[in-house]
Amino acid sequence: MYRLIVLALVLLAACAKEPDRRTSFRDRSAQIYSNAVLDPARLTGGWQQVAAFAAEPGGCASGQVQFGAPSAGTIPLEAALCLNGAPQRFRGHAQLAGPGRMVPMGAEANGIGQPWWVLWADVDDRTLVIGTPTGEMGFILNRGGALPPDRLRAARAILDWNGYDLSRLQLF
Repeated sequence: MYRLIVLALVLLAACAKEPDRRTSFRDRSAQIYSNAVLDPARLTGGWQQVAAFAAEPGGCASGQVQFGAPSAGTIPLEAALCLNGAPQRFRGHAQLAGPGRMVPMGAEANGIGQPWWVLWADVDDRTLVIGTPTGEMGFILNRGGALPPDRLRAARAILDWNGYDLSRLQLF
């Protein structure tokens, strides 16, 4: 009887554990690739968030990102984004961690501070697709007005190729 009570208490404690609320929007078994030829200097300037992944429709409005000129292995970064339906902000520098990869320094590692991988940039540097290896974050940035249908199709194809679930991509 004593063993049954102890077993019941152990099972109850295991059930009471806080559930993991982190959501991945990509198949983590799929390969993910960053843009190996991206020159970080091409990112300089303002970008409008035009799409992001979210578990539920709605949440928050489109955000924006401002990149400064890269220097000494970092790039100034100011971001106010809608990620998984919630606003997140960062202001500081991102460490350039490899070709097409950056990590916001000092940011919450489970949110906006995850490694940003530039999955694709169009040839004229008007559209960026950014994702994370965990798949917990993914978004499309654009500059110079509305995102044309051809670049949206290309961005969606890149996200799909990197294992993202396109049914959860929300356009702003």
